Amino acid sequence: MAAIVGRTSKQALLRAKSGLVTPQANFVSFKKLSTGKKVVVAAAGAAVAGGVGLAVALNQAVIAADLELHPPKYPWSHHGMFNAFDHGSIRRGYQVYKQVCAACHSMEYLCYRNLVGVIMTEEEAKVEAEDIQVTDGPDEEGNMFQRPGKLSDKFPEPYPNSEAARAANNGALPPDLSYIVNARHGGEDYVFSLLTGYCDPPEGVNVKEGLYYNPYFPGGAIGMAQALYNEIIEYEDGTEATQSQLAKDICVFLKWAAEPEHDTRKKMGLKAIIIFSGLIAVSYYLKRHKWSVLKSKKIAFKK
Repeated sequence: MAAIVGRTSKQALLRAKSGLVTPQANFVSFKKLSTGKKVVVAAAGAAVAGGVGLAVALNQAVIAADLELHPPKYPWSHHGMFNAFDHGSIRRGYQVYKQVCAACHSMEYLCYRNLVGVIMTEEEAKVEAEDIQVTDGPDEEGNMFQRPGKLSDKFPEPYPNSEAARAANNGALPPDLSYIVNARHGGEDYVFSLLTGYCDPPEGVNVKEGLYYNPYFPGGAIGMAQALYNEIIEYEDGTEATQSQLAKDICVFLKWAAEPEHDTRKKMGLKAIIIFSGLIAVSYYLKRHKWSVLKSKKIAFKK
């Protein structure tokens, strides 16, 4: 009886050992695979590793994003496939930029000629350009001189260089506003929320001297003081200049500055939809009534 039990246990142990798979056996079996299968296995391993890395990175991004207040979505009138800019809002936004923002922020990629046909006539734009003095030259004697601005001139810069801009703003460099809407995550929603989101820091949050608390700015501490207040300027068209109205108009103006071809692009898209709709109808007719006859013919070979 003991001999039978001993033989049975040995056989079970041998079966268990034969079922074990060692790393060396895995390596040998991988070497026996064909080149194509090795490539597939390697690609699958790389894809799994990349997926794990992406999941970890996204998780870290979500954790970091929880520290910032994300701007809400606003119903901008120019959003939508067939919606154009509110040019009255663009004109008011330019007034806000000129009287409030231009003291610190430049728009070096915008010229006075860009205003023609959008918010001003050519004569109005010429008068607007002549209000500035531009350094030009040299003249026949080799000297630089000052002249009134022209339509081809760019908007004037508030500071002669970046060092002067930093010195005037406690070390912070005011960004150029030409493409600021497209350069910030959230676009107009972020800029609007930033301009209207200044408040006192919550309890336990300390803001350094010279900085201001804004929950929409990354980190919460921003070097720019609140710039927009109710009735800080008087609109030429009589619109009530509340803080939200000022922020809305400057956002629309900055969006137009970043995408001056916005309305033209949508017009071309509408024309393309109309043209391609006609071409689709013609293509369907040719496919249904012309080519169907040829495609349905049967070729028979007679002996």
